[in-house]
Amino acid sequence: MSVLSSHPQVVITGLGCVSPLGLNMNTSWHALLDGQCGIKSLQGDFCDKLEVSVAGQVLDYDPLQDMDAKTAKRAERFSQMAFSAASQALQDSGLHQNLTDEQKLRFGVSIGVGMGGVEFMFNSSQKFQHRGAKGVSPFLIPQIIPNMAAGIISRQFELRGPHICTASACASGTHGIGEAYMLIKNKMATAMLAGGAESTICNVALAGFANMGALSKSHDPTQASKPFDRHRQGFVMSEGAGVMVLEDLDQALKRKAKIYAQIIGYGMSGDAYHMTQPSPHGDGAARCMKQALDLSGVNPEDVNHLNCHGTSTPLGDLYESEAICDVFGSHTSKLAISATKGATGHLLGGSGGLEACFTALACTHNVVPPTTGWSHADPAIALTLSSQTQSKPIHKALSLSLGFGGTNAAIVFQKYPSA
Repeated sequence: MSVLSSHPQVVITGLGCVSPLGLNMNTSWHALLDGQCGIKSLQGDFCDKLEVSVAGQVLDYDPLQDMDAKTAKRAERFSQMAFSAASQALQDSGLHQNLTDEQKLRFGVSIGVGMGGVEFMFNSSQKFQHRGAKGVSPFLIPQIIPNMAAGIISRQFELRGPHICTASACASGTHGIGEAYMLIKNKMATAMLAGGAESTICNVALAGFANMGALSKSHDPTQASKPFDRHRQGFVMSEGAGVMVLEDLDQALKRKAKIYAQIIGYGMSGDAYHMTQPSPHGDGAARCMKQALDLSGVNPEDVNHLNCHGTSTPLGDLYESEAICDVFGSHTSKLAISATKGATGHLLGGSGGLEACFTALACTHNVVPPTTGWSHADPAIALTLSSQTQSKPIHKALSLSLGFGGTNAAIVFQKYPSA
């Protein structure tokens, strides 16, 4: 493989996460492969009138394991989780030691966050109602704005390269990684911490999604998130973060870094159709995947594995399946398809980051994660899924995310070295 190119090649050299399946990538990955479900009955102070009783909460997370007390106190939970995942990824990459000032100038951060500090904003509003303006914290704005996750990571590690936040609903994390990939391809950075984070499991957010009819009403945590299953009824709200280190291949080879996989394509599209519903038959999702494949120079029949968006909503899963069939045609039946939200629930803006990490690991280890919760095929959905982990050579894979507002993102991965 040539390492000299006018456009740098981009590889993944570090992974980190905080998820309902575990507090780090190794634990989460093996729990996923074991078919475990991270969804549990809601624990905490929640309104008894909610129509929701389960969520993908990270119950034993302690930000002080990764952050000092002062920083943790001034960071909302989504920022704390993003920082923990980024810290893990940075250490995993080996770049956490002895970064020079010149390297820091070319090392950036791109973290997607869909909603930001919803609970803190709600609580501050209540304090304003009872105590007036003096009841509002001076840290209100820094704590709730979505880009503060990237800001804290950048500040704590002194990374002065490109610093962005993608806020595109449930596609935020995938857009965050895709934009980081493009920044390295265009030589604006040599390394990026990229991914997504979200933590909005609170009364007001749960009520909003539930009143929209988007959430599962199941009381059984193991049967609440059922991507593409005939009995699916809505998604399960979850929290967490998934972050990876993307790096210029030349730099990674020079320092003899461990390489998980290579990113070779990125696509994005808009439905221009509806506030929350996907475009009919998945038109926007199909165009997004086709663009990612075209820009990567990969034919649909060359893709071995697909990690779907798969939220468990009746219409969303149906149209997504139609988009997949549109893009992959007769090859659809040969695709090893996973919908990992069956195990994790839906991390909203954090989902794309976590699922991209899972897809990279699938390429690394030639293993297809199971679709936990899937047991009854829907005759309207022409996808082949498995509730069991499968061993299969994976040379090229695609991870797909779709968001409210009609925003879509896809990333194409390739095993390294290229087969």
